[in-house]
Amino acid sequence: MRRTLPTEAEVREILSRRKTRPAPRPAPKAGRHLQGLVKGLDEKFGRGAGALEPRWREIVGDQLARVTRPQKLIKGRGGSGGVLELRVAGPAALLVQHQSAEILSRVNLFLGAGSVDKLRIAQGPVKPSAEAASKPRRPSKPPPLPAETEAELARAVEPAPEGLKAALQKLGRAVLGESRDHSRR
Repeated sequence: MRRTLPTEAEVREILSRRKTRPAPRPAPKAGRHLQGLVKGLDEKFGRGAGALEPRWREIVGDQLARVTRPQKLIKGRGGSGGVLELRVAGPAALLVQHQSAEILSRVNLFLGAGSVDKLRIAQGPVKPSAEAASKPRRPSKPPPLPAETEAELARAVEPAPEGLKAALQKLGRAVLGESRDHSRR
């Protein structure tokens, strides 16, 4: 037995009687609810590698700061110290390995005693820090010396052997130019 389709008036009546469901609400943003949890965890477990990055130059010194960056800080279980992973420019890894005890003591001074027990070294390219990029570089070639100073330098290196004369003149220009810069300050 075939069922007949309702007429247009019957369809309107059926639809007016039926209650339709409201559109579902979108889910609340997860970040809003997790903010309190994240703050609590940060207070409980302390700062990570992100806290080290802005002050890294102060912590390890200029020489190491040029070739290393803190990548991540892995917290230890049960109150034991964690592991600090450093990104190190290739050839400097050996230097960092030899200075690891000093680096650990300096990082623990910053983060708190016993925060870090081990260093993990990951070799790879290291981006220059924002401070290093903003510092003006010294000119590679010193400004020329006055003519009388240049003549005096030439007389001083005259007795030297021919192969050594050019190197001594270059060294003399650098030293005299630097001492002249310091006297102006």
